[in-house]
Amino acid sequence: MNIEQLFDPTTSTYSYLLWDEKTKQAALIDSVKEQIVRDDTLIKQLGLQLKYALETHIHADHITGSGLLRKAFNCQVAVHKNSDVECADILLCDGDTLKLGEETINIIYTPGHTNTDISYQIKGAVFSGDALLINGCGRTDFQSGDAKTLYYSITQKLFTLDDETRVYPGHDYHGFTSTTIGREKNFNPRLGNNRSEEEFVAIMNALILDPPARIDVAVPGNQQCGLKVV
Repeated sequence: MNIEQLFDPTTSTYSYLLWDEKTKQAALIDSVKEQIVRDDTLIKQLGLQLKYALETHIHADHITGSGLLRKAFNCQVAVHKNSDVECADILLCDGDTLKLGEETINIIYTPGHTNTDISYQIKGAVFSGDALLINGCGRTDFQSGDAKTLYYSITQKLFTLDDETRVYPGHDYHGFTSTTIGREKNFNPRLGNNRSEEEFVAIMNALILDPPARIDVAVPGNQQCGLKVV
């Protein structure tokens, strides 16, 4: 599977363009509406057939470009079933799979940041959205977040993947681009070195964070595939 990592500097959001080399079928994970021209140009330059616009969850910090991508490429928009996004074409569940030519994308339900979070696994890599970040994890203090649930999602699902699995997160604010499961199991300050559930919950409950700047616009906008924004 080919991977192109893309970055939105305003929100520190990573988007990922994946494609099967043989068939040129592609998927774009976590698109950003303001970057649609960039993404459209790249997809056409590479001669790809965009099959899916995928979301790791209902975002609170940026508005998706999935609806615009569907208009441009006739692709299918996919989110987790808990999102109740009526404009989506596919409502995904844990254990589902998506095909890009001869390549397979496995769906892992990883709630806790929100109850809509999913990670996308391919051979050798996982796209963890806001569940598992580099040296961190998604916040759990709003939008159906729950620290105990996130602890389970990371330790009992993501951390069971091979240590060499490359982790591509939904955001990074410190200049990193990727990590590995083994590195996070050992060194993640919130979860690494076999930190207990009780310790993790205490860490998360002690965080004092401002709400995302665009949450009032982004959440309802993303429930409309980014096409109807207040």
